[in-house]
Amino acid sequence: MIAKRRERGSVTVFTVIMTVALLFMAGLVIDGGQILNARREAANLAESAARAGAQELDEDVARTTGATTLDKRSAVARAEAFLAASGHQGRATATGDVVTVTVSISQPLLILGIGGLADVTVTGTGSASPLRAISENAP
Repeated sequence: MIAKRRERGSVTVFTVIMTVALLFMAGLVIDGGQILNARREAANLAESAARAGAQELDEDVARTTGATTLDKRSAVARAEAFLAASGHQGRATATGDVVTVTVSISQPLLILGIGGLADVTVTGTGSASPLRAISENAP
């Protein structure tokens, strides 16, 4: 009878520990997958916004010399407008003939957030430059 009293509640402790461990593992899988998805989304969005900005060419230079030159101010404005339309935060810059966009996405933690972990912010960067679509050597 005395041995049974000492073992009373040992299954409850084991159950609590295993439940917490399984919840932690589920959090790593689910929240980790969401974070990877947010990183991919940020990179795709940054690249798309950079391509949108790279379409803004300096028309005066193109008409007078035929050169493909980026209109930096318009390129940055177009890339940032693309980001604003998507509903995400980001920053665009134009250096030389390259538009670079950095996007930040805040990803809430669904399961690990229960344990008090804060949201994770992921970033993605993309660059693009204007290209001439028609080759001079085309027949």
